[in-house]
Amino acid sequence: MTGRVSYLAGMAAEDSVVRGYEREGYETVARRWRGSGGEIDLVLRDRDGFVFVEVKKARDLARAAQRLSQAQLARICQSACEFLGSVPGGMLMDMRFDLAMVDATGRMARYRNITM
Repeated sequence: MTGRVSYLAGMAAEDSVVRGYEREGYETVARRWRGSGGEIDLVLRDRDGFVFVEVKKARDLARAAQRLSQAQLARICQSACEFLGSVPGGMLMDMRFDLAMVDATGRMARYRNITM
């Protein structure tokens, strides 16, 4: 896949994931938020707090799940703390980290609280 095709496929996967969360009542706060630790694909919010979502697209869901490394998760956590520090009262709010996976057919699955 070329860089442009990969980029567009990633954006389409993120769009699909956002729609799924919004159907469940989440509000999209930011997309591709960049902190010093790296980029967070999606920052969402509901009445309980913030959800930081990493979106992975691959041929199948198992491959997508394997694409999140511990090092990448640590960078996402660092950026999430930076994000919360920029929001009034953010460090006092609940948060969680989700992994959203999209396969080549557009099927989506999510793991919630991947840091637990």
